[in-house]
Order: sequence, then C-alpha cells, then structure tokens
Amino acid sequence: MARRRGGLLALGSELWAFMRMRKKWWLGPIIVTLLLFSALIVLTEGSAVAPFIYALF
Repeated sequence: MARRRGGLLALGSELWAFMRMRKKWWLGPIIVTLLLFSALIVLTEGSAVAPFIYALF
C-alpha cells in the first residue's frame, strides 16, 4: 500500500492526475472559478466591504 500525502495537496494531485489522464481540461476553469468565489465569500464575510460585493450580484 502506497503512502499518501495528506490534506489538500493530495486532493489537488489526484484531481490533476484525473484531468490529465481522462483529458477533462474543461474542469479546470470551473474549479478555478469555484475556488475564487469561495475565497471571495470567506474573505468578505462580516467585513465592511460586504454590501458592495452583494451589489455586484
């Protein structure tokens, strides 16, 4: 049994291997967009910038 790296690094490497082997390159922009939106939500939660972010959507 191979020793696995833990955490997000393992998830990222497995996702990259899946996309490379199966030629699913269209998943890349979707994943990047989801990561950016989730970072935007986390960083603006409870801040003074939040009303301006909500106005964009």
